[in-house]
Amino acid sequence: MSKLKLWLPLIIWCGVIFAFSNMEINHQAEFSWPDFIIKKTAHVTEYAILYWLIFRALTKKGENPSKKMFVYSLILGVFYAFSDEWHQTFVLGREGTLRDVGFDTIGMLLALNQIKRNL
Repeated sequence: MSKLKLWLPLIIWCGVIFAFSNMEINHQAEFSWPDFIIKKTAHVTEYAILYWLIFRALTKKGENPSKKMFVYSLILGVFYAFSDEWHQTFVLGREGTLRDVGFDTIGMLLALNQIKRNL
């Protein structure tokens, strides 16, 4: 499989995450549980996908992955989550939070677990 087919989906997905994080918010809405649940579910889902794409690219589509590849994929994903939250501190109406990195990490751990079960 060519490197482009392995890495391009990951690069595009990082761009999608960046684009959503770059959307300005003009006002802070009052807290609501449905909004919170939807947003945090989105974090978990988008970072589960990110983890899978990182793992896929690093292992050439999951061919004979070593235990290190699971860890390397997680480290890269967490690094991207931190950088994304930092990026949000520069966007009008947004803030970067460790809580969101936590939700992102939960998504990545769920993906890691699912990949391991399927191998």
